[in-house]
Amino acid sequence: MSNPVSDLVLGFQNLVAGVPDLVQPLVVALAGAVPFIEGEGAAAIGIIGGIPPVFAALAGAVGNLICVAIVVLATSRVRTAVTTHRGGAEKPVTARREKFERAYHRYGTPGVSLLGPLLLPTQFTAAALTSTGVPPMRVLAWQAAAIVLWTTVITLLITGVIGAVA
Repeated sequence: MSNPVSDLVLGFQNLVAGVPDLVQPLVVALAGAVPFIEGEGAAAIGIIGGIPPVFAALAGAVGNLICVAIVVLATSRVRTAVTTHRGGAEKPVTARREKFERAYHRYGTPGVSLLGPLLLPTQFTAAALTSTGVPPMRVLAWQAAAIVLWTTVITLLITGVIGAVA
């Protein structure tokens, strides 16, 4: 049985290898927009494909951030429309939302944004933050910080600039 994410990563790796050098960063940016691949996975795809690490990391992070920005803006508009339609009334709290809100109250937007990629794709975290009423620009700022942080750390690990703790 194949793993869909692994198949997708292999597909992006093959695509990077098969396109002209000038198009390769665009493929890496596209990979960065995919949940579960994200900026850090896309940077790895680019580096393995022969793109210089700095360009691979930039392309992956930009692709991830563009996708997150679209998710945040769309979620913000939906939230505004729903709360306006309901006269400001919130929907009942589910167990999943309650768990998210506990994490949010414990760690705040910075903590959820920076630690979120360890558990969920940034797109999911950004949508959850925005849907609970965190201002979109605050979500985008912290998601950008998380994307840059994690993409940089993984790029540095892959290139051997920093060693993995054994």
